[in-house]
Amino acid sequence: MRCLVLPQRMRKDVRAVGTAGKEVAQRVRAAVVMLRAVRLPWCRWPILPARRREAGCACGGGRPSGSRGASSYSSLFGDAAPGAVNVFDRVLKRKQKNWAAQQPEPLKYDYLKEEVGGRVADRVYDIARDFPLALDIGSGRGYIAHHLNKEVVGKIFQADIAENALKNILETEIPTVRVLADEEFLPFKENTFDLVVSSLSLHWVNDLPRAFKQIHYVLKPDGVFIGAMFGGDTLFELRCSLQLAELEREGGFSPHISPFTAVSDLGHLLGRAGFNTLTVDTDEIQVNFPGMFEVMEDLQGMGESNCSWNRKPLLHRETMLAAAAIYQEMYGNEDGSVPATFQIYYMIGWKYHDSQARPAQRGSATVSFGDLGKINTLMSHGKK
Repeated sequence: MRCLVLPQRMRKDVRAVGTAGKEVAQRVRAAVVMLRAVRLPWCRWPILPARRREAGCACGGGRPSGSRGASSYSSLFGDAAPGAVNVFDRVLKRKQKNWAAQQPEPLKYDYLKEEVGGRVADRVYDIARDFPLALDIGSGRGYIAHHLNKEVVGKIFQADIAENALKNILETEIPTVRVLADEEFLPFKENTFDLVVSSLSLHWVNDLPRAFKQIHYVLKPDGVFIGAMFGGDTLFELRCSLQLAELEREGGFSPHISPFTAVSDLGHLLGRAGFNTLTVDTDEIQVNFPGMFEVMEDLQGMGESNCSWNRKPLLHRETMLAAAAIYQEMYGNEDGSVPATFQIYYMIGWKYHDSQARPAQRGSATVSFGDLGKINTLMSHGKK
C-alpha cells in the first residue's frame, strides 16, 4: 500500500471555526487521546453483506429528490435490477455531476480524478498488447483516455450519465465516441470490446455485482477489465468529525458519508461475474486542505456529494462549526492544515479464453514442496 500526499490547496477565504466549535473541541479533548489510536470503527457506516454490497463516498446534504425505493432513474435507462438494493438516488447523482461539469473552472477540482485516471492508464500500459476497441465506463470528462495514446488504444467509447461532462471532454489523440449511458445498464452487444476501463465511478452503482456481469458480457474473450473505485477508509476523518459533532450537539447522528465496498469482497464479486486471473490492490492518496469546509467544497466540485436516499437534508450551523473544530483537533497537521484520505481500490480481471494460462491439474506435480528446502544443498553439490 502506498500513500501519496498531494500539495495543500491554498485559499484566501479560509473560514474560522468560531468559538462555538472550539468549546466543543475542548469538551471532546479527553476522548481525542483515545480516538487518535484508533479510527473509530463504530463511527463508520456499516458495510452491507457481500450480496448486497454498495459503495460510494462524499458528504453533503440536500433535499431527497424522490422517495426511497425504486429510483425514478430507471425510467431513463431501463428498469432497476430485480432484488437490487436501491441505496443511491441516481437522478440526483446525475444532477450533481452535470452541475460540477458546468462550473467555470472544472480543472480546479479535477486533481484527484486526473491522478487516479493516470494510474489506471499506467495499468493499461503494463499489458504488452494493443486494444483496437475500448470502453470507458463513467468516463466523466475523459480522465483515463487523456493519458492514453492511439498506439495502445485504437478507438474508445466514453459512457457517462452526465451529458455536460461528455460535452466538456478532455482532448485526446484517440478517436472517441461519446455515449450517454448508465453504468448499471450498458447499451452494448456481447463480445464487443477488447478493453473496459473505469475510474472513480462504480462506487455510486446500486447493484455492483450486476455491473460487473455487464462488463464481463460486453468484453470479448481474452478481454480485460481495469477499474478503480473509492472504498475502505475513504474520508474517515470527515465521517468521524461530523458524527462526533452531531452526537454532541443533537444527541444522534446520520450518515453523511456513503457506504463503501470492502477490498476483501471485490475478488469475490469479480469471480462471481465470470472474471479470472484477478488482481486487486489498494492505494491511499492524502490531500491537505486549509479546513473541513474546503474539503466539502472540493467534494461538491468533483461531483462527489452524497446522494444516498437516507441522507440528512441539512446540517445546523453549530454542528458544522463543531465538526470543523473536531476535525482540526483530531487530525490537524502541524502547519494548521487538515488531511483528507482517499483509499482507492484497483482491480484487473480477464474474460476467459482457451489461449490463457491455466493451473495444472491437481496431482500432476513432479516435485514436492518439501524438496524445495533442499535446493541449496543440491545446487552446492552440483557445483562441486
